[in-house]
Amino acid sequence: MLDAKTHAALARELHEAERSRVPVGQFSKRYPGLTVADSYAIQRAWIDIKRGEGQAIIGHKIGLTSRAMQVAAQIDEPDYGTLLEAMLVGNGSELEAAGYLVPRLEVEFAFVLARPLRGPGTTLAEVMSATDCVVPALELIDARIERFDRVTRAPRTVLDTIADNAANAALVLGDQRMKPGAVDWRWAGALLIRNGVVEESGLGAAVLNHPGNGVAWLANKLAAWGEGLAAGEVVLGGSFTAPVPCAAGDEFLADYGPLGSISLRFR
Repeated sequence: MLDAKTHAALARELHEAERSRVPVGQFSKRYPGLTVADSYAIQRAWIDIKRGEGQAIIGHKIGLTSRAMQVAAQIDEPDYGTLLEAMLVGNGSELEAAGYLVPRLEVEFAFVLARPLRGPGTTLAEVMSATDCVVPALELIDARIERFDRVTRAPRTVLDTIADNAANAALVLGDQRMKPGAVDWRWAGALLIRNGVVEESGLGAAVLNHPGNGVAWLANKLAAWGEGLAAGEVVLGGSFTAPVPCAAGDEFLADYGPLGSISLRFR
């Protein structure tokens, strides 16, 4: 495992890449012995930098929850990152595409917790009982670490993605909040429409058979660090669609049917 000094140095590289909009080289290539523990340590060091700048933590995100994405990434479990207050974008907002490196949108459900959750042994039933409401959400993902190596064109690994705060850049919450027992979340879904064309569609069951299972996984995963999920946290349960690229001029509508819609524009 790398030492804490190296973790901190790599976190500063990520922070500068986000500021400059210039991606850094893949950590997994530069440090062949990089481990999952290293990647989460880098992620934590980067979040510490942001907290030092006054940014508040509002929750967590879960990624790589679909079977297809896990096979593509050659892993057998999801990953997670931290959500900060500055990442929250209002429904109907217009964003500057040039403010990101490789922006892409994913369609999810967000769980807003009424009570804390702490593993190990957290179950789906406990997640649903601890949840105040479930909200349609869009996650904007980005890549501060090169998605493809500048020389070999090799794709980055899940170790890079984890270090890169699980690729999170922003989130948008819908206006309609539903009690957790009011909807069968396995069968709830959405259409993601870009410039009038349906680009992606999916159902909540694509996320570990139920989007709440991702929240249970996260509570149990955080237990290894002596941490849990706090009351009031927003937890993005994981995408049930493939990511869709965003560019200046694009207009997006995520249509959740009876659960409302989310719109976002890029200039």
